[in-house]
Amino acid sequence: MWASGGNAVGNVSLYLDVDGVVCPFGATGGTPWGTAWRYAYAGMLEVAYAVELVEDLNRLVPVPGLRCVWLTSWEELAPAILCPATGLNGSRWPVLTADGAGSGAEWWKLEAIQADVSITGPERIIWVDDQLAYEGRAQAWARILGARALLVSPDPRTGLSPQELEAIRIFAQGPP
Repeated sequence: MWASGGNAVGNVSLYLDVDGVVCPFGATGGTPWGTAWRYAYAGMLEVAYAVELVEDLNRLVPVPGLRCVWLTSWEELAPAILCPATGLNGSRWPVLTADGAGSGAEWWKLEAIQADVSITGPERIIWVDDQLAYEGRAQAWARILGARALLVSPDPRTGLSPQELEAIRIFAQGPP
């Protein structure tokens, strides 16, 4: 749905990490979808991913009012290299960067997402990063946002599961 002036009604920003989310660390056995891992060369690095995850993310991207954003240490390499290698339709997503952060007490991703939310003003956010389960400040910030935020911290050995992706889809589409 779109409001007058071209603004999305119920706009949601989805912030997506790569390692441990789209591409698991040390993938073994089968994917959470019950299929074999697919491998691709992303630059000089071989990555594992679930074809079904990429397909489901590609179906999620066109949800009206959803803005997808890269929030990953891959930075510009995610749209430039990972997307063509895996078939993920994220080559035009904006990329948040560390801009020299990462050496202080604050997690650069928390600083980057807070700045982006302050500038773009989404009604709700979805933040997907395998590190979220270990980042107390990020969790505290999400508690302040309350029902406006969905944090998903997948198992880094398997990446996003079908159940986690379904929760993301439901939150992105908003209440009926």
